[in-house]
Amino acid sequence: MAKISQEDKHKYFERIKPYKDATEAILARERSILSLMQKDSNGAAYKRLTLADEMLNLASYYLVMNGVSQAVLGVKNEDTLNEARKALYKTVIYLEEVVTNLIDVPYSDYSEKLKELEGLNAERRYALIRKLGLAIQLVEDAYGDNTKWKWAFVELEGRFATVAKNIFDLKNAVANFDPRSPDYEVSVYHMRTIKRLLMQAADRYREKYELSTNRIDDFKQAINYLGALRRIHILLGERDEAETVKKKQDIWSAKLEADQKKKEDPFLSKK
Repeated sequence: MAKISQEDKHKYFERIKPYKDATEAILARERSILSLMQKDSNGAAYKRLTLADEMLNLASYYLVMNGVSQAVLGVKNEDTLNEARKALYKTVIYLEEVVTNLIDVPYSDYSEKLKELEGLNAERRYALIRKLGLAIQLVEDAYGDNTKWKWAFVELEGRFATVAKNIFDLKNAVANFDPRSPDYEVSVYHMRTIKRLLMQAADRYREKYELSTNRIDDFKQAINYLGALRRIHILLGERDEAETVKKKQDIWSAKLEADQKKKEDPFLSKK
C-alpha cells in the first residue's frame, strides 16, 4: 500500500473537521439528555427515542468521515467505522429500553411498556425503523465482505428485528390495517419489514451456528426468531404462513436436539 503523504493527511483532517465537530455536539447533547433523565424521569421513553435518533445521526457522520478517508487517502478508516458500529448498538439499546428486547413472547408481556408511546403515530415508528435499517446496511457495506465483524452483525441485525417488531402498535393493528385508515399504508409496510427481518434473523443465526460458532445458543436464538414470526402470522390470522413457519421450526428443533445429543455423547459425534 502506498504511503500516505503529510499533505493528504492534512487535507483529510481539514475535510472531516465539520463532521468531527458535529459528532462532538451530538455526544454533548446525549450527555445532557442522560443527565436530565437522571433528575426527572418524566417523558423518559420519548427522550430515549430522541437519543436513538441522535445515535443514528452520529453513525451517519462517522460514515461520511470514512467516505472522505477513502476519497482523499484511498483507504477505509476502521476507527470511524467502529465508532459508527458502536453508535448503532447504542441506538438499539436505547430502543430496547423503551420497547424491550423480548423476542418470542405474547404482546401482553411488553404492552405495558408501550403505553408510554401511545402518542407516537405509526408513521414516526416506521420512519425510525427504516432509518435504523438503512444505517445498519450502510455500515455493513462500508466494512465489506471480509470483515472480522461479519458474524457480530448477526446479533445487531437480530436485535434490530426485535425492536422493529416491538415498537409496532399491535394494540391498534386491526384498525390500522383497515384500508380506510390514514395509517394503513405505513402499517402494511412496517409489518412486511417485521416479517422479513424476523425470517432474516432466524436464517442468519442458523448460518452463524453452522458456519462459525457451532454454539447451541445461536441455534436456539434462530428458533426464537421463527417463533416470533409464527406468533405474528397467528395474530394476523395468516394460517398457511403460520403453518409453514411451524414446519421449519419443528425441523430446526429436531436438528437442535440431535446436535445437542451429539455434543453430550462423544460416541455419537464420531458416527
